[in-house]
Amino acid sequence: MSSGDPHGTAPEGVSVALAAVVGIACFGAFGLLGLGMLSYFSDTDILAVEGLTLWPGIIGMLVAIAVFAGMLIAVLRRRSSRLASILAVGLVTVVAHVAAVWVSAVIGGAGLAHASVAGSQLIVRGSSLVLFAVAALAAGIAVALRRARGGTPKWPWERDDEF
Repeated sequence: MSSGDPHGTAPEGVSVALAAVVGIACFGAFGLLGLGMLSYFSDTDILAVEGLTLWPGIIGMLVAIAVFAGMLIAVLRRRSSRLASILAVGLVTVVAHVAAVWVSAVIGGAGLAHASVAGSQLIVRGSSLVLFAVAALAAGIAVALRRARGGTPKWPWERDDEF
């Protein structure tokens, strides 16, 4: 039985797993780069709260990467990924990051007031905006890879039937 298309089925993009790996790697790398550049150019620390160790920031970024990965895989598994789903990945990632920093600061003994200051610094100083942009960009790259219809390259003599 034929498929109805004389050229066969349309080629699909890369697999969900490969697109997810590329997207997650882009998010992690661009996220650290973006936060580092923000800190360098604004000449401020990302989190400058008295009594706060490095762990809330580390845990916050690890949770953000994990949430981004989960959301991205869910988006990539659907056939039609829209701009709203890419923006939702960015928004949920940012909310998870701020929440993880706040919770880990409270658990680490910084207190509610210092944890709240840390969460507000992420939002006010632009760290959350950077992570949102990076998450949306990385999710967009992964979705574009998944949707690519390039197919496999062919030699000129293999394409004779297309003329």
